[in-house]
Amino acid sequence: MYTLYTISRANSITNSFSLLLFPSVGAIIKGEEMRTMQYVNIYTDGACSGNQHQTNRGGWGAILEFGTHRKELYGGQRNTTNNRMELMALVQALRALKKDHLTIRVFSDSSYLVECFRKKWYANWLSNGWKTSSKQPVENRDLWEALLPFLSNHSMDFYRVKGHLNLNHPQVNTTDHYQRFQQWNGSEFSFEDFSYIVEQNHRADALANRGIDELDTE
Repeated sequence: MYTLYTISRANSITNSFSLLLFPSVGAIIKGEEMRTMQYVNIYTDGACSGNQHQTNRGGWGAILEFGTHRKELYGGQRNTTNNRMELMALVQALRALKKDHLTIRVFSDSSYLVECFRKKWYANWLSNGWKTSSKQPVENRDLWEALLPFLSNHSMDFYRVKGHLNLNHPQVNTTDHYQRFQQWNGSEFSFEDFSYIVEQNHRADALANRGIDELDTE
């Protein structure tokens, strides 16, 4: 057994909450088409230093957007895994919402998270008593169970992003990566949307690593 340590921080422009989510920070030109009043956009990422080792440090980061409203969250945990941090980021983001029956778009570089909800792996797990097709206990059951109720509270779609993608690198073929993004997620997003989503994924990764770093300051 390992002792579990957790930190959780919220980083926002002000401390006062307004409307259904979080404080208004004013209009931002870049990514304007992504930030509509139709959707809540959630960008998440998890990280783990020493993943799969008995002693490690993990972090999670999440960004929530609704129109010009924005909130950033991050936290850290000892003796965890990368997959748990990916799930924790979404758990904490959804818990930050103040209303039900929202239309939510989740952007993650975790195929583990995205494919579970797209392919409804959880339906088989539930019918099999939280066992996999190979009759093994489902990993991270506690976090999956924390996430599932939000599916009935909100309308949610999940989109996959390639992690650690540097669109400014001269050897990166941005057209190829955009086409791959469309193969994964459909054609509803423009190239400008894609670039903005990648940028937010980088920011979520930075928040996750901040969560790791702050474990050392406890």
